[in-house]
Amino acid sequence: MACLEVCKEGKLKEDQGACTQDGTIDWHGRPAIKAKSGQWTAGIIILLNQGLATLAFFGVGVNLVLFLTRVLRQNNADAANNVSKWTGTVYIFSLVGAFLSDSYWGRYKTCAIFQVIFVIGLVSLSLSSYLFLIRPRGCGNQENPCGSHSGLDITLFYLSIYLVALGNGGYQPNIATFGADQFDEEDPKEGHSKVAFFSYFYLALNLGSLFSNTILGYFEDEGMWALGFWASAGSALAALGLFLAGTTRYRHFKPSGNPLSRFFQVILAATKKCSIDLPPDADDLYDVDGNDSSMNGNRKILHTNEFKFLDRAAYITTRDVDDQKKGIYSPWRLCPVTQVEEVKCILRLLPIWLCTIIYSVVFTQMASLFVEQGAAMKTTISNFRIPPASMSSFDILSVALFIFLYRRVLDPLVGRIRRKDSRGLTELQRMGIGLVIAILAMVSAGIVECYRLKYANRDCTHCEGSSSLSIFWQVPQYAFVGASEVFMYVGQLEFFNAQAPDGLKSFGSALCMTSISLGNYVSSLLVTMVMKISTEDHMPGWIPGNLNKGHLDRFYFLLAGLTTIDLLVYIACARWYKCIKLEGKTAANDEHGSFKV
Repeated sequence: MACLEVCKEGKLKEDQGACTQDGTIDWHGRPAIKAKSGQWTAGIIILLNQGLATLAFFGVGVNLVLFLTRVLRQNNADAANNVSKWTGTVYIFSLVGAFLSDSYWGRYKTCAIFQVIFVIGLVSLSLSSYLFLIRPRGCGNQENPCGSHSGLDITLFYLSIYLVALGNGGYQPNIATFGADQFDEEDPKEGHSKVAFFSYFYLALNLGSLFSNTILGYFEDEGMWALGFWASAGSALAALGLFLAGTTRYRHFKPSGNPLSRFFQVILAATKKCSIDLPPDADDLYDVDGNDSSMNGNRKILHTNEFKFLDRAAYITTRDVDDQKKGIYSPWRLCPVTQVEEVKCILRLLPIWLCTIIYSVVFTQMASLFVEQGAAMKTTISNFRIPPASMSSFDILSVALFIFLYRRVLDPLVGRIRRKDSRGLTELQRMGIGLVIAILAMVSAGIVECYRLKYANRDCTHCEGSSSLSIFWQVPQYAFVGASEVFMYVGQLEFFNAQAPDGLKSFGSALCMTSISLGNYVSSLLVTMVMKISTEDHMPGWIPGNLNKGHLDRFYFLLAGLTTIDLLVYIACARWYKCIKLEGKTAANDEHGSFKV
């Protein structure tokens, strides 16, 4: 209770540490003491946990398209679609995890439960692959496809990989936000560390996948699928143990209750008062004190002038006054300004979020069409064969390089040039740069495909390695995607975490994940539409089973065109956007221009 005295009386005793100012609590439910909780001790545990969990996830995901074609005998288009749907489902489950975290369980409990599900899914996948799918023994490599399987075997496989999807999907948005929770943004030093955490978090994610894409990718490409899946299961179990080991060190935010009910309360209350004329002064609107129990420790959000229709939910009518005199209060009729502003924040975020979906279509090509394209190129150096999926290592190396360049070179340089704003590039500006680099990635992939076709044997039967063009010509497209991720996804994580209300931080991170999810579904839809249109008149289509008879280059150029249109729409949305206004941080929040492209 010592820290409680410090927080209430504002006195700092020599044998006691100062409390955090952002409302976080420790494992026992007491206000967190800065020196004894959170910061980089907890942050490093979470970064290591993220690296191991990512290694486990990509140990399955990076070569899944080859598993479907070689072990389950699916064609290229079906395998690419199934991978896109599975990856999309992973990120849809992020909304489930974010909802449970923000509403009821809190981030720690949510992360722990979904990591257990993740481990169960990986163990089930390892067992089902070893016992039922890898038949005959030694099949599943480039030369020896596996035989047919029963419906029960296929069902068990899909049940396992979707358990993996549920576990990883529910865990991912919460671990990013939980890591950020370990730094008090009201403290200048910890606030700077919090911004840095997102870059290191994304770096840990990519370093974890580096091992999967190289070592595990090589074993799986050689047909040792069960070994790769068991290694993933072991990594996930180690990640869970490490996460639990840091339990007493973590800082926590209390869950804020069901956000859906708060959202619909504002909509219904505003609709009920649609005929009322609003007062010109926002001071006449209903609000609660920041220490009110209904705030759950969350900071107040100041009134803004957008979406004025929703302000009616906070307008106090004669009936509301009468109800208050009788001790009656209905949140479905009268909502405080902070609750109304929560809804406004979400509505302002949606256009920005929608503009990130097309980028995710570009990003998802690394796990599907880039791999299939690489498999049809020359993959050998002397007697050593390079697994096509391992080329994504260049994406990871690009991410690591550009995180270093951005944090150590570009960001300080822009800060010095601006002088007035030492922050360097804003989150929205970085996301815009990410879209530009994504266009270059698709153009590069399209040009490489044109040259691959030029040197390809179009009449081959088994077309893996049928082009004399080296697979290393894919390096630029992977490097461009990696550079774009640093600007788009790291900026996106920072942006949604900063702009989401306190009670919806996990939801903010889930928006990033859901963007990737919808990008996978849109990719699947585009592939289906392109194949339907391009196979008319008995043509082989743009993405046939034999890529040498198709035009994958046209699909890449189509994505480059769509991303260009998306960039123009994004710039308009970014210029319109106004950032959240939190009580006590008005000066910083008023710098709307810093969020413009």
